[in-house]
Amino acid sequence: MQGAYAGGDVMQAFQGIMIPFLGTALGSACVLLMKDKLNPMVQRALTGFAAGVMVAASIWSLLIPAMEQSQSMGQWAFAPAVLGFWLGILFLLALDRIVPHLHMNSSKAEGPESRLQKQVLLVLAVTLHNLPEGMAVGVVYAGWLSGDTGITAMGALALSLGIAIQNFPEGAIISMPLRAEGVSRRKAFLYGTLSGAVEPVGAALTILAAGFVIPLLPYLLSFAAGAMVYVVVEELIPEMSEGKHSNVGTLLFAAGFTVMMALDVALG
Repeated sequence: MQGAYAGGDVMQAFQGIMIPFLGTALGSACVLLMKDKLNPMVQRALTGFAAGVMVAASIWSLLIPAMEQSQSMGQWAFAPAVLGFWLGILFLLALDRIVPHLHMNSSKAEGPESRLQKQVLLVLAVTLHNLPEGMAVGVVYAGWLSGDTGITAMGALALSLGIAIQNFPEGAIISMPLRAEGVSRRKAFLYGTLSGAVEPVGAALTILAAGFVIPLLPYLLSFAAGAMVYVVVEELIPEMSEGKHSNVGTLLFAAGFTVMMALDVALG
């Protein structure tokens, strides 16, 4: 990290980027305490909640700050946000095509053909959509550490807490089905936890590259937003709507959205 950063700020940033990972680990620990199988209705509710948090975070924590960072462009202040958003969408689309992975409740893997075990493919699917979340946290903390972007410590913390909240159900959603597939409780917990390890790693690398990140901050904030929205629309919304019709996923989506919106406004 850059030498200009105060030691206390660096430690605060480190703690901030570890919060989402802690959320995943705590969620994965559910497999150590609960029954072997997650109730489908509960899984829909958790997925809907996670989707709502991600959409709200994309808007309030990423896209709006991206446009605020571009205010000097006048009526074209939206341009970096639009470009970055689409780059994020296309980046996740590319990863979907080149990385073998298996979505929950799906019998056929996506991406190139692979002989990887089913549990590994499931973990890869979750890891793919954890990547943009880690980048989002890293970009926001890099902006805060630079001191001249208008991003506050509390605003960065709000994003970390929001992603940690939605990572908790994600951790349970990945570890519990692994247990149902015959994986031991300890291994299911380990796999679920490891699926979130990409987040602090991606965040730390983003902060380390702050010299490159800061000039491109509006584009990178919206890039992370696009990647997160891709995950929500391509994966989470279909999962929360599977099976017998129920409004629970929609209601929990709204709950997650308002929780994240309130966090960002209250702390930001």
